Amino acid sequence: MGGISQGLLSRLQLVNMFPLMEENKHVAQLLLSTGTCPRCIFRFCGVDFHAPYKLPYKDLLNELQKFLETEKDELILEVPNPPPKKIRLQELEDGIDGIDNLSQNGEGRVSVIEDGSIASKNSNLNVCNVCLGILQEFCEKEFIKKVCQKVEASGFEFTNLVFSVSFPPQLSVREHAAWLLVKQEMGKQSLSLGRNDIVQLKEAYKRITHPLISEELGVPIDGKSLFEVSVVFAHPETVEDCHFLRVICPDCFKPAKNKQSVFTRMAVMKALNKIKEEDFHKQFPCPPNSPKAVCTVLEIECAHGAVFVAGRYNKYSRNLPQTPWIIDGERKLESSVEELISDHLLAVFKAESFNFSSSGREDVDVRTLGNGRPFAIELVNPHRVHFTSQEIKELQQKINNSSNKIQVRDLQLVTREAIGHMKEGEEEKTKSYSALIWTNNTIQKKDIEFLNNIKDLKIDQKTPLRVLHRRPLAVRTRIIHSMESHYVDDHHFRLYLKTQAGTYIKEFVHGDFGRTKPNIGSLMNVTADILELDVEVKRFIVEVAVCTLNSAKVMLLAGWALSQIGIYLHLS
Repeated sequence: MGGISQGLLSRLQLVNMFPLMEENKHVAQLLLSTGTCPRCIFRFCGVDFHAPYKLPYKDLLNELQKFLETEKDELILEVPNPPPKKIRLQELEDGIDGIDNLSQNGEGRVSVIEDGSIASKNSNLNVCNVCLGILQEFCEKEFIKKVCQKVEASGFEFTNLVFSVSFPPQLSVREHAAWLLVKQEMGKQSLSLGRNDIVQLKEAYKRITHPLISEELGVPIDGKSLFEVSVVFAHPETVEDCHFLRVICPDCFKPAKNKQSVFTRMAVMKALNKIKEEDFHKQFPCPPNSPKAVCTVLEIECAHGAVFVAGRYNKYSRNLPQTPWIIDGERKLESSVEELISDHLLAVFKAESFNFSSSGREDVDVRTLGNGRPFAIELVNPHRVHFTSQEIKELQQKINNSSNKIQVRDLQLVTREAIGHMKEGEEEKTKSYSALIWTNNTIQKKDIEFLNNIKDLKIDQKTPLRVLHRRPLAVRTRIIHSMESHYVDDHHFRLYLKTQAGTYIKEFVHGDFGRTKPNIGSLMNVTADILELDVEVKRFIVEVAVCTLNSAKVMLLAGWALSQIGIYLHLS
């Protein structure tokens, strides 16, 4: 086989596998004479195996003409609108090479910037009156090669891909017209042709292009791949071909905010299923007229599905919000937990954007210690997606070295489903806190000991005043599972709490003007307020020698000691 050229090999294969039979000749001659391409003829003849579609177009046309030679003088057709002389596809400089005039439009997107078209190189080719050129040069190797060049230049990392195409909606109208014509002719021979007997255009296109793309890029086509390459075709005669359907079936064409035209594929198909055959014949020619132009390629777009990174974070600053703090367009603080983590991930994954989520949140002045709060980041349209475990560890270390306000741990790639599990059962979770509390009255150790004996205390909390602007007014019942008090001085004590997730701890301490009942103030019959709050604290006991320091100094010393020990325990 080494001495046989590729073209000769294709012709030999075609001779052995030409798919049409003697009974197909009448329909094939009918369609060819009205301007239909060989591959569409195969579709209407029900050719359901792949090999014939994949052969070069010129060879298909030559063999089809040879196959039909005996029919030339026998078949006389009355075609109401015979095709004009050969309609030339646009020249190469406006066509296949025109793909080089596509420009990047956002990450991985390619759009036409001149006449909006990528057309056939073959200037002696009739444009098919059914597929408008889709199954002609748009599925040949030269065009696919240009598409793959754009994919390789997009900068995405991938090991497989999904290939999707979007066709002009009037292709369904033209196919419907051709089907009615063929069905009528076959009916004369007491034969039938159902819509489902026709091989779908998109199916035929993928049969041809999938192997070519896979071979050119060296990766398999996989319907479950997160990397998608999409080609969007358009045609200038869409409105002209579809307008009559809107007149007859106006209910099928309702304007949508996110659609540029009412003539979507779904709307057209809905109308075609609704319209009567006799009404269609009156409004649209059967066979369909030869088109004035060939299809164009609006864009070739590459996109990768989101990837998810999860872990836990500790927050050691009392002046750092979880997410950007912006009020009336004005930024209040320079950074946030979200940004300190996500900025590094965006850069490394080369993603367009991100979405941050976590299991609960803390106020700007609340620290998160202990094992840390679970978080996840969705990275949208990432260009890099493959990382070794060592690279993830290095990324975690890079985040931790960039700021002393936060630390992350257990950084890892996870699935979308895992993110859902993070949010499940949040109301049933138990959270641990440490609060430094001030009272207006002087207290002794015996005044707070009773708190240690309270178990599973039910409290009712109206939406706090401080969050009422962003959360609905409601009364929420929460449970304080246990409390442990540690006396500090005459006006201060530290309270360790285990509570149901979603409990407003600050309001449980000071009462929020009676909106949380009961509260520490009402339980102790004092006015109480919270000075510091830490969430998810590891239990440890610190003995601090207090001599004649005033309460303010004791408060600062205790807070500093706790923060240093918390950081030490985390880093160790």
